[in-house]
Amino acid sequence: MHVLITGANRGIGLSLAEKYRRDGTTVTATARTPNGGEVLDVTDPAQHTALAAKLKGQPIDLLICNAGVYLDKGQSLDGGYPAQMWADSFATNVMGVFLTVQALLPNLRAAKSSKIAIISSMMASHERAPGGSYIYRASKAAVLNLGRNLAADLRPEGIAVGIYHPGWVRTDMGGGSADISADEATDGLKSRFAQLSLATTGCFETWDGKAHPF
Repeated sequence: MHVLITGANRGIGLSLAEKYRRDGTTVTATARTPNGGEVLDVTDPAQHTALAAKLKGQPIDLLICNAGVYLDKGQSLDGGYPAQMWADSFATNVMGVFLTVQALLPNLRAAKSSKIAIISSMMASHERAPGGSYIYRASKAAVLNLGRNLAADLRPEGIAVGIYHPGWVRTDMGGGSADISADEATDGLKSRFAQLSLATTGCFETWDGKAHPF
């Protein structure tokens, strides 16, 4: 089994990479500044092209699109949320996912019953909208929509797509007061990925297996 993980140099991505390796899985770990992994800034088309060329002919059984940013934490509605912050956030959280999937489609097609797991957030849900964090919420809602549409287009090819809320995790992004550890989140996510199939493609689920409201 070959798993490729974006944003794998810290937090959830790093924990997933370590757990899959312990299972004996072949892992390609990517990040903008990786520690021994592959360099991939998901916003850079040239880096996608280079990675795809390097992995040419190698089947990928599971692509985990984990790279993401939360740049607007603490921004004020009055005068905050600058335009460049919108552009940078969507470039990573939305376009970056699409470019990754697009570049690695030949590898996914080369595998039998391959899967794509997209890390979104409960903040993507339009039913859970308490205000604030406009950029992050909008970008995660957009990648949820992207994942749902990819699921429809890739179903005929036998590629399943799942979208996941990883929980409020004690990482650099989640902060020290978050609910669960990276170990708890990634154990749950690994179980979700293992259960993903064409029967559940397009799902939006929490790390612990609950269907998340859209």
